[in-house]
Amino acid sequence: MSNDDTEEEKFFRERYAQELQKKKRRPGAGSYFQGDEMAEERRNVSQQEGKTPGRRGEQIKQQEIDKEIVRRNRLQQQQQQQKTEKQNAN
Repeated sequence: MSNDDTEEEKFFRERYAQELQKKKRRPGAGSYFQGDEMAEERRNVSQQEGKTPGRRGEQIKQQEIDKEIVRRNRLQQQQQQQKTEKQNAN
């Protein structure tokens, strides 16, 4: 979260982050073009950003999409690591 966000921007950022966590990711969909909901959301935001450049809402959305993708990748790596450790223990 940016330190210079207004209260309204903070609220918007938090709400949007919650919405992103609800979006589904198709198993094995790592590519930008494979049709998962996160990729579709990024395409929609980028398209809107092209129509109305400089809008704070689209900037916040891009930042939150990036954070959610990183969060999901870290979670997936942790799950894979736990699975590997469990297999090595057996």
